[in-house]
Amino acid sequence: MREVNVGHKYIADYQSIVPKDLMEEIRELAEPLRGKRVLHVNATAFGGGVAEILYTLVPLMTDVGLEAEWQVITAPPEFFNVTKGFHNGLQGHEFAVTQEVRELYESVLRSNAETLSHHYDFLLIHDPQPLAMRRFADVSADGDAHWVWRCHIDTSTPDQGLYDYLVPFIEQYDAAIYTMRGYAPAGLRVPIAEIAPCIDPLAPKNMALSPADAAYIVRQFGIDPDRPLLLQVSRFDPWKDPLGVVDVYRTVKASYPEVQLGLIGSMASDDPEGWEYLEKVIDYVGGDGDVFVLSNLDNVGSVEINAFQSHAAVIMQKSTREGFGLTVSEGLWKARPTIGGAVGGIPLQIQDGETGYLVHSAAECAARCIEVLDDPESAKVMALRGKEHVRRNFLTPRLLRDDLKLFNDLFEGKM
Repeated sequence: MREVNVGHKYIADYQSIVPKDLMEEIRELAEPLRGKRVLHVNATAFGGGVAEILYTLVPLMTDVGLEAEWQVITAPPEFFNVTKGFHNGLQGHEFAVTQEVRELYESVLRSNAETLSHHYDFLLIHDPQPLAMRRFADVSADGDAHWVWRCHIDTSTPDQGLYDYLVPFIEQYDAAIYTMRGYAPAGLRVPIAEIAPCIDPLAPKNMALSPADAAYIVRQFGIDPDRPLLLQVSRFDPWKDPLGVVDVYRTVKASYPEVQLGLIGSMASDDPEGWEYLEKVIDYVGGDGDVFVLSNLDNVGSVEINAFQSHAAVIMQKSTREGFGLTVSEGLWKARPTIGGAVGGIPLQIQDGETGYLVHSAAECAARCIEVLDDPESAKVMALRGKEHVRRNFLTPRLLRDDLKLFNDLFEGKM
């Protein structure tokens, strides 16, 4: 495995942003955990929500007194083809667990588990890619370590054959974290914690950006800052429904001919399917000069995404299946009118008609976009309520608090 350098972050920097009682609770929960060693393991250091979370969470754990590390597994490309199939299968697609699949998956994670060379008090293993590491870890070496599987996707209706294969790995853990308790399949015999993800308000993607700076940046990508921009930021993945977003744009354009669309994604090393789907999206757009399909391949990084979100007239996350959808919190944090599919963890963030809009179809999404464009002042008031909802519930210090509480519960034998 390879260690990720996360630099330094300080919990005191969030003092003026999050509620005061939350900061006090973090300090109380961290005190009995001082010096405890924590290891986070996932599949990639860039290109996804888990990596974004860990770049902030790990150094904050260190700042409050734990010894926290983050490592990513090493694996050949064919391994990630398999685990992308796992990801889709856990969300309901059919997936055949062949003997070849088993041998590849288990051999890669056996070799990664063998590289664990230190004793840890808590190991958080993120998502299905490194799940089986617990099976192959040297139990005599890790002593009384507490193993936690952190599942970031909705696995409530998985492919049954795949689930039957993976559940014995899950049940070797001391606890499992799901964004929502309902995401865990029925009958799972492991203690479950319900912890939603969060965004970092001080990261380059979410820090305050002036309207002038945002307009300047989006202009560099050919977008006219004086015309309304519809925006979706997400991986190029069928579950995110970018083709449906294009349909929304085409409907809105009939009423607002000046409207533009931005589809921005990040190509991740653990998502080989994304490259194929990106081409599908480009083909579907069909050369429309008012649609901008961009990614990190076009030098779109965190600051650029911030600019697009800060500038957009409407932010969409039109998912058909969604574990949480960090981009929803990102849009709301920037006080932009936000519309999301009424699936997964999006309704945790959007209270329909209060902090944003929840939709069930492209037609409904287009109607809500037109409503926002017709009455931007009312939409702005709603978006400000959304920002406050995120401040209280979906910023990284709250995630740190919840993880610290879980560690204390495990350490004290309460799980």
